[in-house]
Amino acid sequence: MAFADPNISTDTRPVIRQLDEAAINRIAAGEVVERPASAVKELVENAIDADARRIVIEVAHGGKTLIRVTDDGCGMEAADLPLALSRHATSKIDGTDLLNIHSFGFRGEALPSLGSVGRLSITSRASNAGHMIRVTGGAREAVKPAALNRGTVVELRDLFFATPARLKFLRTDRAEMQAISDVVKRLAMAEPSIGFTLKDVTDGERVTFRVDAESGDLFDALRGRLTAIMGREFTDNALAIDAEREGLRLTGYAALPTYSRGSAVAQFLFVNGRPVRDKLLIGALRAAYMDVLSRDRHPAAVLFIGCPSERVDVNVHPAKSEVRFREPALARALIVSGLRHAMTEAGHRASSTVADATLSAMQPPPPERASHALSSQPPRVYQMDRVGQPRGFSSGFAERTQDWSAPSARVDEAVIESDGPLGAARAQVHENYIIAQTPSGIVLVDQHAAHERLVYERLKAQMSERGVARQALLIPEIITLGADADCLLDHAAELERFGLVIEAFGPGTIAVRETPAILGEINAEALLRDVLDELADLGDSQTLQARVEAVLSRVACHGSIRSGRQMRADEMNALLREMEATPLSGQCNHGRPTYVELKLADIERLFGRT
Repeated sequence: MAFADPNISTDTRPVIRQLDEAAINRIAAGEVVERPASAVKELVENAIDADARRIVIEVAHGGKTLIRVTDDGCGMEAADLPLALSRHATSKIDGTDLLNIHSFGFRGEALPSLGSVGRLSITSRASNAGHMIRVTGGAREAVKPAALNRGTVVELRDLFFATPARLKFLRTDRAEMQAISDVVKRLAMAEPSIGFTLKDVTDGERVTFRVDAESGDLFDALRGRLTAIMGREFTDNALAIDAEREGLRLTGYAALPTYSRGSAVAQFLFVNGRPVRDKLLIGALRAAYMDVLSRDRHPAAVLFIGCPSERVDVNVHPAKSEVRFREPALARALIVSGLRHAMTEAGHRASSTVADATLSAMQPPPPERASHALSSQPPRVYQMDRVGQPRGFSSGFAERTQDWSAPSARVDEAVIESDGPLGAARAQVHENYIIAQTPSGIVLVDQHAAHERLVYERLKAQMSERGVARQALLIPEIITLGADADCLLDHAAELERFGLVIEAFGPGTIAVRETPAILGEINAEALLRDVLDELADLGDSQTLQARVEAVLSRVACHGSIRSGRQMRADEMNALLREMEATPLSGQCNHGRPTYVELKLADIERLFGRT
């Protein structure tokens, strides 16, 4: 605490001043309006709160020179317009309960903030006549009559003209336009019953995004909207999610593990309809796909969590992009269990993109590339055998025919027919791939990858039934963690489920009594610090579970059918039947597909038979 020096003149002391309204609004704008996309988000959310059914967004130069949002909502009266431009004036809440919020906006900061850093005009009509008000750099004009149909038009020109330093931090027009498009698409996902149109009016008028209002029940409307935004490939390979736990409900669509992405660009999370970027929820999504995706792949999902408004706080960030759950562990568990249950219900199903990639790989190269490849090869001369067949082909085909009819590749007629989705085994090629015939096509199975997943799921089921075997330490390991020790002790019961037994051993100190036997000799202190880091980052930890399951995965890999082993027909068919009955068998432990299904129509198209 600093004390005033009596020898210092009062004239040199800092003077406390009350900031004027314009400065206050510009400070607020720095928190709420980071870039043009932030302004679009605030204005479109206002339109949604006004019960609009159709929203049109027009943008010029990436939103730097013009943002115009037109809606057909309830509109405002003449007396409402000056209030709308006043700080902390809103129709969304009455201020008595900040936890009972059912609208996108509630702070009453967006419009006055935009008016303080740009040229803002609002034209609105609620009943008989329309009115307009303008504000430029915080200077407000009088309300005037204006012609307009029911609804509101908010026009923002020259964003940040009053704070030109902010303009230097904006990116190119193209990058800002892409950010605006992403914002509009997220809001369109949250509101399938509203039509959205985004136009670039920089040079003329060009519609860059448009979706019409969807009808039907929750899942039909959402599926139609996601097909329009993310493409039919996503919805064809996504699982409908509908799970509920203790008053929290999870809905949406999550893609199959074999439909994964190289980055997290296809992950969209919503809480009570509000788009959010929350570490807790992203961590839960990653945990749900933990043992079905490799570390360099990311799941694709659009998930909505609905809960009573008093169980989530949305007033933790000026841009309202973060939330805080009253029971974060419950929200996380709901996502993990809901997604895993849906993937288990999907059984052996794999994404259609696996077959598409296979067919693409089978396509011949372009003519110019093919001709170049042929010209680079030395000419070959084939001599004709006694039946007029080139000898270069005859001997090779004879060998293949001999292998094809070998006992390991023959299929007993008694087991050829099968009603199972993966069909009946017809042959084994290269001692690694099983070819099965279905009524509508063929299935190509990687025997090692498939059996690896089957053994892994069997080991996990056994561990779940019997628990993780524990190794008691002859001398407990004493670890000093300071204040973090209490956090770790709060999760002691969860750690014990996976074989790690800890207990308090004095202030800030923990004693490790038992460790998971399957991990062998471990560095307990390093493991506990990894768990603590994950708890601090995500509020929960999967570190220990991941290590245990990684060992099970390695055991499954070494204990599965090896590549190069010849299989009898009954073995191949038994493998197919077990795949059909085992959840998650569509991908191996590393996230790669275990089988490829090719429809007969696709095969015929390869040979030009259609």
